[in-house]
Amino acid sequence: MFNSRIFTLYPDYFPGYLDKGLFGKAMRENIWKLETVNIRDYSEDKHKTVDDTPYGGGDGMIIKADVLARSLDQNVNPDEKIIYLSPKGRLFDHNYAKKLSKEKSVNLICGHFEGIDQRIIDTRNIEEVSIGDFILSGGEVAAFVVIDAILRYIPGVLGNENSSKDESFENGLLEYPQYTKPQIFEQKGVPDVLLSGDHAKIKDWRLSQSEAITRDRRPDLWQKYKRIKNN
Repeated sequence: MFNSRIFTLYPDYFPGYLDKGLFGKAMRENIWKLETVNIRDYSEDKHKTVDDTPYGGGDGMIIKADVLARSLDQNVNPDEKIIYLSPKGRLFDHNYAKKLSKEKSVNLICGHFEGIDQRIIDTRNIEEVSIGDFILSGGEVAAFVVIDAILRYIPGVLGNENSSKDESFENGLLEYPQYTKPQIFEQKGVPDVLLSGDHAKIKDWRLSQSEAITRDRRPDLWQKYKRIKNN
């Protein structure tokens, strides 16, 4: 069973949509589970303080190292992966999601305010991960993104085990256009090749579409794809 554990100041945000649809079905079948840890529960003063002003001055507040340390130390098992969702972390992508899906447990720290004390990152072997070059009001949204992406690679979660193989990024390209019934919609038809029954031609068409879309929309991916293809 894959276990995801969320360290947050807002545990009521979870599980959100993660207990619906295929994810919810897989959860009920014990393929994966979600735990939440309220960081505030580990504050030892009467006001349940979790943050304080930064040394050296500056705006905002910092989540205290001692409070966060207690929440981690009392819940995380040795050798489990710990990730702090941070805008200055390594970029999260589908390859890293696949890698994390091989872990038995992944612990995600949802930051708030101006972040967390650097000493907790240094002493607990925490990896910083970013879902993109933008700032969120808290790490909870990022946690949903990371868990969603990971779960798609957990065996038994998706109804069709092959459904993720043709998705965007899986072969280094963006996905080709998709069509379904009705065959005619607002006077627009479906490409003839998709109605031909010729699977070789359909495969070639889909590849050419993926290449064109990637070349037009993501030149960075296109250059990487060309280098791999030419090697």
